[in-house]
Formats: sequence, structure tokens, C-alpha cells
Amino acid sequence: MSRPLRFGILGAARITPAALVYPAEGRPDVRLVVVGARDRTRAEAFAAEHRIERVADDYRAVIEDPEVDAVYVPLPATAHLPWARAALEADKHVLCEKPLVANAEQARELMAVAEASGRVLMEAFHYRYHPLFARVQALLAAGAVGRVTHLAAHFAVPHVPPGDIRLTLETGGGALMDLGCYCVHMLRHLTGAEPAVESARAELGPPEVDVALEGSLRFPGPEGPTGHVSCSLRPDDALAARLEIEGTDGRLTVQNPVAPQIGHEL
Repeated sequence: MSRPLRFGILGAARITPAALVYPAEGRPDVRLVVVGARDRTRAEAFAAEHRIERVADDYRAVIEDPEVDAVYVPLPATAHLPWARAALEADKHVLCEKPLVANAEQARELMAVAEASGRVLMEAFHYRYHPLFARVQALLAAGAVGRVTHLAAHFAVPHVPPGDIRLTLETGGGALMDLGCYCVHMLRHLTGAEPAVESARAELGPPEVDVALEGSLRFPGPEGPTGHVSCSLRPDDALAARLEIEGTDGRLTVQNPVAPQIGHEL
């Protein structure tokens, strides 16, 4: 592009500074031009703190702003579908926090809107653009562990207060949607294949919300690898994120593949 990519932000979410504001700092090819929230006072405070250029009255005003090229959607998961769809229909690119939507039917619906609009729809899994992930892919491609036979990913975050949207069914919470999506995404991305679910077991905490989940997967092919994903929001589990890949000739382990920019080990 001959000019910077101009972002509009929906809401004053806690994740926005780390996910968009700080990465955009010092980049001449990105501008954060406007933020809108349900409460204009919150939007004004957020804009002042993070040097967002303007404040809009609401989400709709951000989406319809003629100076916005792309819309960032960090809202609760249940709000992703309607607002991402509205932005795409307004001819804006969309960067949407994970999980993109609640199920496969909604994903197909949103992808159809994106294809019809000719705009980019991207789910905010930033780890895959870090040099660490490129290194893991290069090692596997070079046969560092031989033929891959098993992949496992684990993600646990114990410090989630009661009543948080990540523990609420109405906002699309639960361990799988909040954390396990990273694990599933990682394994699918590394294999380039869609697995079959052989078994899954969830532990329910708050009504109808999984506080922990484990799943066993199998990837296609006569020698397709097996997979295992596990995630937890239980307060007594240790904070952890790891990826393990076993092969016929060795094993590759990554500590903190989810946020490698704050420290990792391969």
C-alpha cells in the first residue's frame, strides 16, 4: 500500500494494547485512527492512554468510518460473528481475536462473507509469525525428528477470576475456546491436515463451561500421526504452555510456543 493501513478498534478490551497497540508502535505502515466502545467515556480514556487518534460514538461508527481500512475485533467471543460480519460487509478487512466464532457453521458463514467482500479475514493467532514457529517448521521439514508420529500441545492459565468472561457460557468462555484453540490450531498448522477426534473429555466447573479439557486426535494417512491437546483454567494447575513433537528419530519440545516474544525454549 502507498499509505499506512488504518485500523479502527471495537471496544477498550484488556487484550488490545498487547495485541495491537504495542506492535503498531514505531511502524510507519500502521495507524490506529479510531476506537469506539459501548461507553464513550471508556473509549476516550483508552484513546488518551494509547494515543489513538480519534474516538467514535459506538462500534457501528467505527465500522462505517471512511478513514478505516481494517477493523480489530477484541470483543467477547459471542460478539465476534455479528461485528466481524458487519465490518466485512462495510468493505473493511478484519483482524478478529480468537476464537473466531463458536462453531464450524459460523466459520463457514463468516468465510463466505469475507470471500464475497474480497476483504481479508484473519484470526489473531500471532505466534505463527514469530521466528520460533518458522524454526520449528524448518526443523520438521528437514527431518530433524524423522517421520512425525505424535504431536501434543498443552496450555494452562490458572489466574482467571470468578465471573471473568473466559468462564462464562454467555460470552463463549471455557478452556477449549479460550486456550485449547491454540493447541488445536498449532497441531493443524504444523501437519497441514484436519484431524479426526478419537476421544475427548471435559471437566465442567461453572455451569456448562469446561474448566479443563483433553482430546485425542488422529491425522489422516496410512502413517498419519496421532495428536493430543489439553487445556486448563483450573486455579490449582500451573501456568504452562508447551508443544511436543515425537518422530521416528527424535523429539522436539518447545516451552511457551504461545507467546514466545516474552521468552521461550526449543
